[in-house]
Amino acid sequence: MYAYIVKRILATIPVMVVVAVFVFGLLHLTPGDPAAIIAGDYASPSDIEGIREKLGLNEPIPVQFYTWVKSVAQGDLGVSIFSNLPVTKLIGQRIEPTLMLSLFTIVIAISVAIPLGVLAAWKSRTFIDRFAMIFAVLGFSVPVFVIGYILMYVFAIQLKWLPVQGYKHLADGLLPCLRSLVLPSIALGIVYIALIARITRASVLEVLAEDYIRTAKAKGLSSRVVLTRHALKNAAVPIVTIIGVGIALLIGGVVVTESVFNIPGLGRLTVDAILHRDYPVIQAIIILFSGVYVLVNLLVDLSYVFLDPRIRY
Repeated sequence: MYAYIVKRILATIPVMVVVAVFVFGLLHLTPGDPAAIIAGDYASPSDIEGIREKLGLNEPIPVQFYTWVKSVAQGDLGVSIFSNLPVTKLIGQRIEPTLMLSLFTIVIAISVAIPLGVLAAWKSRTFIDRFAMIFAVLGFSVPVFVIGYILMYVFAIQLKWLPVQGYKHLADGLLPCLRSLVLPSIALGIVYIALIARITRASVLEVLAEDYIRTAKAKGLSSRVVLTRHALKNAAVPIVTIIGVGIALLIGGVVVTESVFNIPGLGRLTVDAILHRDYPVIQAIIILFSGVYVLVNLLVDLSYVFLDPRIRY
């Protein structure tokens, strides 16, 4: 087990290197000159050239890549081209809203999706099942920003129950913080509720058709015991897998949701950095998100051992 964990951690190194090379190459091949953006519309060519020289953008691409990798290996993510602040400081200022939004969305998605999927499987081919699957199809079909604007109009503008936009930091109190996250978390979480509910339903349905479930029912066990102790436990592996995939996909959804609800998190920082061609910030955020993706996949793989004793590493 420990050897497997070490092997998986070591395997992340070439993955992160490939990601770093890909991101660095893609950014530097993208049209647009950060020096020209910083200099402004009325800057002379000599001013732009001076900024390029100062930022090291005149160096050959391999030299720039080597310098960047060397700094990252030493824990230095560089300095933002646009704001001239350390990238670690920028990420530190923006990470709380993104982290809170992601955690709250995951909690809502799991709390709703798994009971909904189990209920749909248990009441298969009934009105409840059809309603759950229609909800799942709609959750996949409607874009996040459309759901976000609908929720904003109904619950914030018309009913005035929740704030329209913005984010309250934890330092302002837990309740105000959660109130500011309710609408964006629901908008972001609906697609994951749909995804997890569909997989849960399919997985539980498959388990319910097994012989040992019929035996459990024949022994007179209650529906709750059959579902929780036998069906759900044995259907957990694909459900956990899809939750892990959902967390990884959440990163892309956060960027859109933070823009719609004006949340100053890493998603907004990414959009601003792309608009300003702020290479160090973009590279650092993508590396950070890639690391989270790899870590989530590792935790999902390790959880299989506890969910299914037949699995050994």
